[in-house]
Amino acid sequence: MLPQHLTTLIDVLKKLPGVGTKSAERFAFHLLNWDKDHLNTLARVIQEIPIKLKHCPTCGCLQGEVDCLFCSETRAKSQSLCIVAYPRDVFAVESTREFQGLYHVLGGLLSPLDGITPEKLSFPLLKQRIEQHQIKEIIVALDATVEGDATALYIKQEFSSLATNLSRLAFGLPMGSTFDYVDGGTLARAFAGRGHY
Repeated sequence: MLPQHLTTLIDVLKKLPGVGTKSAERFAFHLLNWDKDHLNTLARVIQEIPIKLKHCPTCGCLQGEVDCLFCSETRAKSQSLCIVAYPRDVFAVESTREFQGLYHVLGGLLSPLDGITPEKLSFPLLKQRIEQHQIKEIIVALDATVEGDATALYIKQEFSSLATNLSRLAFGLPMGSTFDYVDGGTLARAFAGRGHY
């Protein structure tokens, strides 16, 4: 029988994505070996999350205690807007160094079965920003899932008239892959989204 506080710690750790009972137990027992200073640092950093990390009220990206880096004056002059589902997606796009425009974080993907309807996402603010910045190009950067496809279709129907160029990131063959390991759905996507060579 585990001590109550250890059980509570394991239950809390299990709330992290991809962490099951065994992983949570392993993490909990590992934390028991940390010295008090390390544990205090971890506790302080976690406690400060709501204070030091916020969602930008304009674009929805994560920002620290300073102004949002993604709403800077330089970016605000751009007429390109990349739509993503979650703040973490912004950092994935940024890591490519291929996009220098504005971002808009929806806060999720449409999923009526889960109660996530257009009203639950930041579509009104998106429309306002497209008009305010006179956006000419909208890039839809959403997951290649049923929910991602539904959200992309909704954006196409609702916002295509507001921008001269609406596109979605291409999906298909990953770099370095061979046909031996590519499933039919991925190959079909690659054909449908093929570009000029």
